[in-house]
Amino acid sequence: MLQYHTFTGGPFQENAVLIHNTQEAWIVDPGFYNSAEEENFVSFLNQHNLKLTRLLNTHAHIDHVMGNAFIFEKFGLLPEMHRADLPTFDLAEKSAQMYGLNYTPSPKPVSFIKEGEHLFFGDVELEIRFVPGHAPGHVVFIDHQAKTVVNGDCLFSGSIGRTDLPGGNHEQLLNAIKEQLYTLPNDYTVICGHGPNTTIGKEKTSNPFVKN
Repeated sequence: MLQYHTFTGGPFQENAVLIHNTQEAWIVDPGFYNSAEEENFVSFLNQHNLKLTRLLNTHAHIDHVMGNAFIFEKFGLLPEMHRADLPTFDLAEKSAQMYGLNYTPSPKPVSFIKEGEHLFFGDVELEIRFVPGHAPGHVVFIDHQAKTVVNGDCLFSGSIGRTDLPGGNHEQLLNAIKEQLYTLPNDYTVICGHGPNTTIGKEKTSNPFVKN
């Protein structure tokens, strides 16, 4: 069974998610902003004898791609994301300037992930579902064996992703959450891009923005 570890950091307190077994690891949405956060990440890999082999982005907002350049420079990995989020990716440098952030531009993706695909991590399949609205190409990764969703910024504990950024669409996000996330079993853990984990069941009954 795969294990999940979050690294919270950067100016937006974003949750980077490390997916790993006993030997191999993938990183989703590295938000590493400074050398201390980068060193903490590398130290974790070394302590657990993990080899990083894949870089995935749920979407391309600046806080989720901020560490892509570091991952490429250190491990030689290029990001993989949904093609529909390339416009978001292209705005990252401008967004960094707007927020006054230091940002080494992410290398461009050369391969893309698609909704409905399954990524194979050893003998475990991760299902990709398309959940646009916060960003036009937002995807989530679902591990049915571990009952875990790497959800990015679609759904939060008691909240949802903002939809007032370029490419956002409020109604689209609400519908996508209902169709793609709320159709999962209630006991699935949701790892959020910011803040604490939650569950599908909790959000279906108590989320003030989108109830089942």
